This record gives sequence, C-alpha cells and structure tokens, in this order.
Amino acid sequence: MDLQQRINAFVKLGDFLSQFSSEGFEKKEHIEHNDLFFDGFKHQIKLAKEHNGWFTQENVTFALNGWAKQLTDNNITKWTSKYDFNGENLKTIAIVMAGNIPLVGFHDFLSVLISGQKVLVKQSSNDKHLLPFIAKYLEHVEPRFKERITFSEEKLKDFDAVIATGSDNTARYFEYYFRNKPSVIRKNRNSIAILTGDETENELIALSEDIFRYYGLGCRNVSKLFVPQNYDFQDFFKAMYHWNSIIHQNKYANNYDYNKAVYLMSQFNMLENGFLMIKEDESFSSPIATVFYEYYTSKDDLKKTLEIKSDAIQCIVSNGFLDTEIKFGQTQLPNLWDYADNVDTIAFSLKIC
Repeated sequence: MDLQQRINAFVKLGDFLSQFSSEGFEKKEHIEHNDLFFDGFKHQIKLAKEHNGWFTQENVTFALNGWAKQLTDNNITKWTSKYDFNGENLKTIAIVMAGNIPLVGFHDFLSVLISGQKVLVKQSSNDKHLLPFIAKYLEHVEPRFKERITFSEEKLKDFDAVIATGSDNTARYFEYYFRNKPSVIRKNRNSIAILTGDETENELIALSEDIFRYYGLGCRNVSKLFVPQNYDFQDFFKAMYHWNSIIHQNKYANNYDYNKAVYLMSQFNMLENGFLMIKEDESFSSPIATVFYEYYTSKDDLKKTLEIKSDAIQCIVSNGFLDTEIKFGQTQLPNLWDYADNVDTIAFSLKIC
C-alpha cells in the first residue's frame, strides 16, 4: 500500500465524517459503505455521550467536523509532501491515548498510519467508542489497513516504539515503563492568551471559543490570561456572556459550584459572572469554570518568562505578540501539521524504520 492509497482512504473517511455536524446528521448518497456504517456511527456518538457526560453531541460533532475539514486530498498531500516515505521495514507503534476530549488521540493514530507503520492502540476508558468504529470504516475502504490496526485493553506487548499522553504523574510512569523503547511522552500542558486591552469585541468573542469549547478540558483550551496592569475585565466578561448556557450542563455546573465554594471559603479574591470565575494566579492550569490571570508590565519581560516556561505551554493566543501565536478562536482548529508539543509524530514514525 503506497502513500497515495493511504491518503485516499483517509480522504474517504473525511467524507464519511462530514455527514455528522452540529446542525444535524445528513446521510449522503456518494459516501462509500454508508449503508453499513452511517446508522452505526450515529449509535456510537450516542454511546460516547452516555458513557462520558463531557462528550455532548455538540462537542463530539465539533471534533468530527474539524477532522472532516482536515481530511482532504489537498491538506493531507500538503502535510505529507516534506517527508520521505520510501522505507519498507514495517514497525509497530503503540499509542497510549488520553480521553479528555473526543478523539484526542486521532492525530497520533493518523500520523502513524499515514507514515506506513502499524498502530497498536490503547484507549482511555473515557473515549472508547468512536475510534474503533472509525478504524473499521478505514478497513472497509482500504482492506490492507486490517493488518495494520490493533486495539488492546491488555498490557501492551510486541511493539517497537510508543507515543503516550497523560498527566505529569502518569508521564513519570510512562518514562520508566517505556525506558527501553523509542518514545514520545507527553505531559500536562496548557494554553494561554496575551491581552493588551486593545482587542476588538470580535476578538474577545472568539477567545471565548478557546476558553469554553470542550468545557476547557483540552490542552489547547485557554486556561490563563496575561493582561496589562489596570486591565478592565468588563469587555472580557461581556464577550464571554454568549456562553452563559454552559452553566446548565450538570457536570460543568457542579464544578463551578464546588470551585466557587472553595475560593469563597479560602477568601480568595476572584471575579465571576454566574458561569465563569477569573482568579489572579501564577499557575497555568486552572480548574473547570475558572480562568487564571496574571498582570504583566513589559512585553519583552513577558516573552522571556514564557520562553522559560515553554515546556508547560501548548498554545499562545494573541494578536501581534509572537510569530508563532495563534489567532483568537482558533486553538481547537489545528491543521494537520500543528503537532502537539511541537513533536513531529510522522518524523518519529519514519525514524524507527
């Protein structure tokens, strides 16, 4: 199976996923194997929601729609054009996946398979319904994938390298357990936004997407703001308000109530609007329903601070602050070539050939 055949299979998968959007599910006539898979995938979306209360249909379909837009022939060809795929020595790469947001491990899965390697997947118990079904669809549009995709719920064995994602605590376990294998071990990271006070209303509204999408559970969600001295949060709260219905989601509301009670009992200073709290704190990792903030006096000093702490940062959202910044509202819409932790997983997959 050559690269173009692998690309063709994922393009067909993108077409299949495009039928499942937040506006509704629309069965299209031209999709391969649709009679076999369309209703079944609807059921898997329902099961994912029932199994994990954070996986609402809106959030699941947001993830699916994002992948559908990325899995085009133009995108995948552009992404893969800089690599040499001439190696023929098949290796098995194990992937230990997180489960914080829907299909969070799909990019690793895609990277390994598009590189021509075999994949051994150990899923999180929080996200176990969607990917196996997607894998079955891939195997139908390209049967040669059948010998290259394996899922395991047992102890991982018979693999040549590993990509593992977890918390800082689990990362230490991964580093020890996989010490004799080539590995990519991911730890906790958070995303931040740099505000100047000159943001437009539309930019701040877009920032709300970076904060609230997936209830703030992803490493690409903004959990920390850096603001200038004497920053007025009035416009910020105004821009956040169109997300006010999020408080009606029980799991989010429970976290909001709990964290608010902790802050009040501890006599912490914080501002809140009924569904979001902001608290001055040096940490990057804020609890659900909370965004931390920190003041800065000099952009140059802030750049130096962020450089020192770069290992804890996934994305930096700003306008004109850094060359590598992400635009407001775009953190949960990465391109195929936007690698987590800036670790090129295709290059890693090819290197072990």
